[in-house]
Amino acid sequence: MTALLIIIAAIVMLFAGYVLYGGWLSKQWGIDPAKKTPANTMKDGVDYVEAKPAVLMGHHFSSIAGAGPINGPIMAAVFGWVPVFLWCVIGGIFFGGLQDFGSLFASIRNEGKSVGEIIKASMGKFSKKLFIIFALLVLILVIASFVNIVAGTFFTADAGVSGIVKNPNGNQTTAMISICFIVLAVLYGIITNLFGIKTLPATIAGIIAITAITVFGLNYGLAMGRTSWIVVIGLYIAVASIIPVWIMLQPRDYLSSFLLYAMILIALAGIVFAAITGGARGLNFNLPAFTGWTQASGYMFPTLFITVACGACSGFHSLIASGTTSKQLDAEQHARPIAYGSMLIESALGIISLIAVGIVVGSVAEQKFLTINDKGLWAFAGSPASVFGSGIALMFGTPDSHIYKTISALLTLAVSVFALTSLDSATRLSRFMFSELFLKEDEATWKDAKSPVRKLLANPLFGTTLMVVTGCILGGLQLTAIWSLFGAANQLLAGIALMAVAAWLGNVGKNNKMFFIPMAFMLCATLAQLVITVIKEVKKVIANTAVWGDYFQIVFAFAMAILAIVLVIEGIRTFTKQSKKNGLKVPLVAMCD
Repeated sequence: MTALLIIIAAIVMLFAGYVLYGGWLSKQWGIDPAKKTPANTMKDGVDYVEAKPAVLMGHHFSSIAGAGPINGPIMAAVFGWVPVFLWCVIGGIFFGGLQDFGSLFASIRNEGKSVGEIIKASMGKFSKKLFIIFALLVLILVIASFVNIVAGTFFTADAGVSGIVKNPNGNQTTAMISICFIVLAVLYGIITNLFGIKTLPATIAGIIAITAITVFGLNYGLAMGRTSWIVVIGLYIAVASIIPVWIMLQPRDYLSSFLLYAMILIALAGIVFAAITGGARGLNFNLPAFTGWTQASGYMFPTLFITVACGACSGFHSLIASGTTSKQLDAEQHARPIAYGSMLIESALGIISLIAVGIVVGSVAEQKFLTINDKGLWAFAGSPASVFGSGIALMFGTPDSHIYKTISALLTLAVSVFALTSLDSATRLSRFMFSELFLKEDEATWKDAKSPVRKLLANPLFGTTLMVVTGCILGGLQLTAIWSLFGAANQLLAGIALMAVAAWLGNVGKNNKMFFIPMAFMLCATLAQLVITVIKEVKKVIANTAVWGDYFQIVFAFAMAILAIVLVIEGIRTFTKQSKKNGLKVPLVAMCD
């Protein structure tokens, strides 16, 4: 019953936040249904392509969700369910939703340009270059983290097994269905865009096809080793990031959103079913409300706020909103449900992940997923995806039942599918931003570059190849070596995105005061985490126990911290100028009065 009360409270609070706070933001910023968007005025058939709201919602939601709202809350649950619950709800409404909605709105009012271009308009060319470099570093970590997660849900440990196999295990099933899903997405894009099939019949056919490939994958799997899968994933995301969005990005993300919706509905049904029958089956939500301020992963501040990541706030969302979604938005009134609404649904998914942890801890031998050291500090063993799949599946049956195995496999599939959608979008974004970094004001594309060197560097193939190869190499590291750094970089990006949108709103004379507290908090938390990471890794170097991954973390953490500090200084200068112009106090000072 505890799990049911938790999810009901979360849904009520998140819905109230969408209606009340989201509606207030729309009025403050002047959302105009009659105003044409860049997808209408700059349509090019490749990146600027208007999409139906349901299709774009599918793209945006699938892209921002990834594996973040599942991995993050599960890893942060070592602090207890109350801190994670509060951060998912409060962070989603006042931090993440604000950032996502603001980034999309600012972009559609600036010709669908990226956050980097928005920074340039309000803070200058130097700040734009710094932001692009910072964002590219974050995108490398996004690619590395999600390549790692996807390969981990695909690969077969037995190197002697390869190719199509009968009676597959969970990973082989996930791999087969995912590959079939890519083919299905291409077919869907062709029949809806080239043959003019309407959305409703195409969607029905798509859902039937998803069911068919799922049944096929449960009987026939695809087996390869981890390294082979990393290479295949790298080739896939490289191609997917270059071809027109209507061929792969839009249809794949739209269809995958149905998997995400189905996953959420299955989880909600499981929570209700467990509340009614769980007591008789010995099924309990047994996660402590609070376990202490310190755990094996670190201190609650800043660790909790970094680890939860996409379940409450994610800087990667701002890149999606301003990089791909803004170029497909057909009308301004769709911005709130697509950006703000998607973030709140993702927060709800984070709460569901939290409940899955509680069910696992209360119902399965704790040694399988949970370890407690001699100091009483908690840590979760195994992958977060396996914890999530097991927790939800346990609500329906015992580990030896057919329904348990089926649901667990389907949920693991969903996690890998969403990680792939995030990879698609992250690679496409890196292509945009890499080109932006080397082009001058009068050069629209890489073909216009007057210098041969800059023409090479701005070429989409060069940037895409460099980012994919680097990300895939780092993806070979252990996830624990990437995730904490990814979390800190991602949340630091959120703080900078909040600052960028606030600066732009101030320049155009709109209310931006709601950004200052979230911005300051995210910057403080993430910079603190980066300092902690550098200190921890330097200790390994001094003790002569460091490996190359530790050196990588030191260099990346230090570089991102310096870039962020310089950007924050530029932001304060911008806010100071705005305040003097309007005869007001500097915002960062005013909010402390």
